[in-house]
Amino acid sequence: MTPENKGTAQLTAAMMLSGTLGVFVVESGASPFDVVFFRVVFGALALGGYVLSRGWLRDHGFTPRTLGLAVLGGVFIVLNWVLLFSAYENTSISVATVVYHTQPFYVVLLGALLFRERLTAAKVGWVVVAFAGLILVSGVTPGDLTSGGGYLTGVGQALLAALLYGLSTLVTKRISGVRPHLIALVQVVVGIPLLLPFADFGAMSGEGADWGWLVGLGVVHTGVMYVLLYAAYAKLPTSKIAVLAFVYPAVAMVMDWAVYGHHIGLVQALGVPLIVLASLKVTLARTPASAPAPQTAAHAPEAASRPATRAACEA
Repeated sequence: MTPENKGTAQLTAAMMLSGTLGVFVVESGASPFDVVFFRVVFGALALGGYVLSRGWLRDHGFTPRTLGLAVLGGVFIVLNWVLLFSAYENTSISVATVVYHTQPFYVVLLGALLFRERLTAAKVGWVVVAFAGLILVSGVTPGDLTSGGGYLTGVGQALLAALLYGLSTLVTKRISGVRPHLIALVQVVVGIPLLLPFADFGAMSGEGADWGWLVGLGVVHTGVMYVLLYAAYAKLPTSKIAVLAFVYPAVAMVMDWAVYGHHIGLVQALGVPLIVLASLKVTLARTPASAPAPQTAAHAPEAASRPATRAACEA
């Protein structure tokens, strides 16, 4: 198997795992704060064990500045998870996941706003196309706008989660010389003290099956998934990463239908290709197809010698 084929298999597996995340969240029966708290606890154990086994804590490469950036990115990532998981409750896994995939457009807009990154007319056009698709996918009606309600709140939570993800992306892009696994480890560890005051341990006295879902979120959807992602990014061109990123929402929508009977309507479905096409155009415009792959699906660089960038695909 060639390195690129192996990377394709690794990234496909990671995106398929990511697509099952919503089911794990819902089946755990826990509140969004509890879900994220135990995800970061078990995720820290899984990633910490992997990092220790590879001996990467020695010569970690962090400086006070880059460690501070990793911590800040961790705050954004953890709060992003809380909002996304809340959106699952108020809308559906399908709708929340597709709305969440407006992440690349926030990265473009925030980069132009905060760091004066170049914003071309073509990028603006694709952002407009994406948000037209977002309006269709959200399924929000004029009645929802006037009456409020949980569904509209859920769409807003998914959008805000995407915004926080974009902020984390911009912060992490400014970290170099540190392995992605170490940045990810810092970011999940940050979530433990951040969410500890909000964790309801009294509500977590349920059956062992509930704990199984939470352990899975930490070990599988954080530990195993990130290891697969970082391994794949080192082997793949940006163009292939951008395409394979959409395995995640596709699997999430299938799982939502298969497990809960939820599906988006015809009008909503018309918005999906608009978001997919616009996301591909924006992502590929940011990095030429022949360039090395971006190195952090949600958190960091492929190797210690390269700056961190992200692909918009993980939750």
